[in-house]
Amino acid sequence: MRRLNLKTFGITLLAGILSVPAWAQTYPNMNQTNPNMNAPQQGPNIGMINYIEGQASIDSQPLNPSAVGQASLQAGQVLNTQNGRVEILLTPGVILRLDANSAVMMNSPGLANTDLTLQRGRAIVEADQVLPGNNIMIRVGNAATRLQRNGLYEIDANSGLIRTFDGQAAIQVNGRDIDVKAGHQLALNTNEKLKVRGFDKKANEDEFYRWASLRSAYLAEANVNAARMYTAGGPNFYGAGWYWDPYYTAYTWIPGDGLFWSPFGWGFYSPWMVGYAPYFGFGFGYGGGYYHHFGPGYAPSAAMARAAAMHGAVGNARSGGFAGRGYSGGGFAGGMRGGGGGGMHGGGGGGGRR
Repeated sequence: MRRLNLKTFGITLLAGILSVPAWAQTYPNMNQTNPNMNAPQQGPNIGMINYIEGQASIDSQPLNPSAVGQASLQAGQVLNTQNGRVEILLTPGVILRLDANSAVMMNSPGLANTDLTLQRGRAIVEADQVLPGNNIMIRVGNAATRLQRNGLYEIDANSGLIRTFDGQAAIQVNGRDIDVKAGHQLALNTNEKLKVRGFDKKANEDEFYRWASLRSAYLAEANVNAARMYTAGGPNFYGAGWYWDPYYTAYTWIPGDGLFWSPFGWGFYSPWMVGYAPYFGFGFGYGGGYYHHFGPGYAPSAAMARAAAMHGAVGNARSGGFAGRGYSGGGFAGGMRGGGGGGMHGGGGGGGRR
């Protein structure tokens, strides 16, 4: 993601009682008093379920909306979707979205070693911040894809395709190391020699891609709501990580500093930059009320872009340069660069809706 570097979210009772241990075991992080509406005090585990749409299950346990923010995909478990889709949190700023009729196994949920296998179907991974210490690996067949940079990646187990919309992936397959850069793909299901080829990004922005973009937009809205609660690093802000927003019933990512742009073009603001978030909504604007929404048609204004560029220049002068990597999104254009912060933390939320 691009970042502007400037520092300164009864028989019935008895049955209910007896059901608690099983429920607690299924969703070990669940707040029994008021699930989903109270901000968890600690950040989510890697593999946390952040959104469910339609039919899905972990192993043989069906998932319903109350599992959001409570159920995690543990090592050795398989998340299956039927007629539904699921959003899973990985390291802070990295999200895996699973399409319908798909299955993914968690091999390792470690912060420094995040390893999953896509067994069938499709997944899109939005990597808004990949830190040098992260080792994020998505396996499919005999190939292992490591995310090297911030970007957007699609893995299709059915067709054996690995696509990089933005960023760069390093793929280990048949004893070879193959880099797949932005706008390129690698086809695994071929009798020919493996070769990286370009692909038409626009032509591959299908319904699943647009759904992933919309989910990213919702989390960007939640980011503004949550980040306003910690303006200038207020109480309970513990640095970059996932923060719970009860009004969106989801975790959102808050950077440790600066401003990042997702590959879809949505902004994610740190508490120091959230004051520059765009005013957009049904007569309320960010942070002032409910029912905020922007979707795939939204683009920040030219004035906002100029303001962002100006503050980026200030941050660059103060810090001696930008760190990390950046790429173009659907919102601002330019050469801002990403970096900054890590960790997994919990927090509170602001206003809005999902």
